[in-house]
Amino acid sequence: QHSLSPSQFPGFDDLYCKFCFVYGQDWVPTAGLEEGISQITSKSEVAPTTLVWNFPIDITFKSTNPSGWPQIVVSVYGPDFFGNDVVRGYGAFCAPHVCFRHTRTIAMFVPESTSRLQKFTR
Repeated sequence: QHSLSPSQFPGFDDLYCKFCFVYGQDWVPTAGLEEGISQITSKSEVAPTTLVWNFPIDITFKSTNPSGWPQIVVSVYGPDFFGNDVVRGYGAFCAPHVCFRHTRTIAMFVPESTSRLQKFTR
């Protein structure tokens, strides 16, 4: 079992995650959920730069070969100036091959606003 936590998104608060697995055609999930959504988390006074989800991910795959190894794709969302949910970052990494606790740092790609109004309201 793995979990999403903790994270740092400077300048943002009240965020949640969506995750899904992508994998090759020889891979089959045998247990667990292939996608999910976390609760909304907020920064605390104790850790004002860190968001903690502690959201468990538990899935098992089987395959006949390692080609197309499963990857976890994570999208992080939060409210904009108007309260609409907007994407705050995307990231992905290869799923661990053993079921022990793993710590991974996911480089998040942040979409660039296309208009001045969007840049202002982010």
